[in-house]
Amino acid sequence: MEGATSDFYEALADHYHLIFEDWDKSIARQAAVLNPLLFSVLQRTPVKVLDCACGIGTQAIGFAQAGHRVVASDLSPAAVARARREADLRGLAIPFAVSDMTSLAEIADSDFDAVVALDNAFPHLKPGQLTQATQAMASKLKPHGMLMASIRDYDRLIVERPTVQGPAFYGTTGNRRIVHQVWDWLNSEQYAVHMFITLEADGMWRSHHFASMYRAVLREELTMALRDSGFGQVRWLMPQESGFYQPVVIAR
Repeated sequence: MEGATSDFYEALADHYHLIFEDWDKSIARQAAVLNPLLFSVLQRTPVKVLDCACGIGTQAIGFAQAGHRVVASDLSPAAVARARREADLRGLAIPFAVSDMTSLAEIADSDFDAVVALDNAFPHLKPGQLTQATQAMASKLKPHGMLMASIRDYDRLIVERPTVQGPAFYGTTGNRRIVHQVWDWLNSEQYAVHMFITLEADGMWRSHHFASMYRAVLREELTMALRDSGFGQVRWLMPQESGFYQPVVIAR
């Protein structure tokens, strides 16, 4: 991945939980959706899961709390360090590694039942890197293992080309925050995201700004990358069907 992507998550790691109204509730809510999806495909539980875009642990923690054997990785050392601390605070034994999803060279195991890359991780990649990532993920799976990923609904977004997301307003007087994003579309598929987290403390407001590049990955492009990497049974679930907040792709 580009160094700028790592820089974005390095800077964001200590603040990432603030984009949720209640991070612990979000962990539980996402786990309540994602764990049944794992079971619907693998037909057993617990299973061995590699979360290769773990960030600060939103999904990895939820999987581990459900009893799955979880290994987690991310390209950002700061995000991995934060995820490790959060897992330790909850008494969860999750091995973490710093690893780029386009190689996963630091992940020794290759017997995972499922590899997951959730929360719009793929769109940080260039077209050639997308297939590198799906091939790396395939190499970590057992035969007939499962891949599960989510991306924004770019099939719709490239038509609408939104420029603002949010704002979301959380907290109570004296301890409030505003979270919003500004999107600058550079061409038909690339856009820069400017995330602002504005915090109230001691009667003052302070804004934190984080920026990163994304690419509008269409569902057909990701489907083809998965098939080129040996995946079959590729199936897309839209939010109204899965209950997850982004389109989810599942492949074997």
